[in-house]
Amino acid sequence: MRVYLLVMVIAAAVTYLMVPAVRRLALVTGALTQVRERDIHRTPIARLGGIAMFLGLAVSFTIAAQIPYLGHEFAASSSAWAILLGAGIICLVGVIDDVWELDWYAKLAGMILAAGIMAWRGVQFVSVPVGGLTVGSPRLTLFLTIIVIVTVANAINFIDGLDGLAAGVVGIASLAFFVYTYMLTREASPGDYSSVACVVIAALVGICAGMLPHNFHPASIFMGDSGALMLGLVFGAAGIVVTGQIDPAIIEAPRALPAYMPIILPIAVLIIPLADFIWAVVRRLARGQSPFTADAGHLHHRLLRAGNSHRGAVLVIYVWSAWFSFMAVGMAMFAPVPVIALGAVSFVGFLAFTALELRGPKTRAS
Repeated sequence: MRVYLLVMVIAAAVTYLMVPAVRRLALVTGALTQVRERDIHRTPIARLGGIAMFLGLAVSFTIAAQIPYLGHEFAASSSAWAILLGAGIICLVGVIDDVWELDWYAKLAGMILAAGIMAWRGVQFVSVPVGGLTVGSPRLTLFLTIIVIVTVANAINFIDGLDGLAAGVVGIASLAFFVYTYMLTREASPGDYSSVACVVIAALVGICAGMLPHNFHPASIFMGDSGALMLGLVFGAAGIVVTGQIDPAIIEAPRALPAYMPIILPIAVLIIPLADFIWAVVRRLARGQSPFTADAGHLHHRLLRAGNSHRGAVLVIYVWSAWFSFMAVGMAMFAPVPVIALGAVSFVGFLAFTALELRGPKTRAS
């Protein structure tokens, strides 16, 4: 565990320390988020924060590969380097968009390219951990990989509408997913807990933690598409790596839904951004618009209109992201009765917190 905590700390420290330099770069290049009708901020804010996050990811991977405990995992598998390559490609696409504002189809092409390269380098669905099913066609493998990664990347990008929202939600989801992946790795290989999947998710937790002090309201920098798309891409890729590497048969029989958890858990920990993404696509298509047309109908916009402050809306989404994430992990790893009991108590507490936030005056400062 200590080595993974070290990876988190390195990723967080590099990201945090690189943000001021990236902010200056954004000011020089004019990569600023201007104030639009649907936006919450009232002054232009520097973006390109994704560059600092990518550097945190790259440095943490590079150092992890030099640690003897993890070095053989990096040497034996190209999946970590494939994920880093894909993250670099999508970060570059995001930087171009942050500076020059690409059309939606250009960004979509970049996402497909990054996902396709990762699949080509080994990050792909080889099997589906339900009944021992395998993906029989290389084309189907490529298609499923691209669909999953592009969907998750867009889901995270869509919720990146309030200060600290995307980084916090992904950080919470990644922390829960890390606990699950680490516990399964311990059971899969007793005595050797090294895992590329754990490294990737630990680094993801780290870069989110490193960005949040700069990005939480009032934000001094936005991660931009260079960060939001990259977070979604890396999380989606990590989910695929875990699904392909962990055999659900290793989970003891008394545990709940063991065969389905490698598929259910990545969905459960991202249930809020995925639900918001699906609703946004349905809403826009029903209006005859492109699914990538921006609007003010996202969950965070609705929370603000309901009376939440800026921070309050973000914290409401945080607590429910944590509830769904850790309930899913608990159901996967422990006996269901105590997990359900604890979940019920926390549900009531979170519901009370949400109600208190919604009762706040609509005119209070955000």
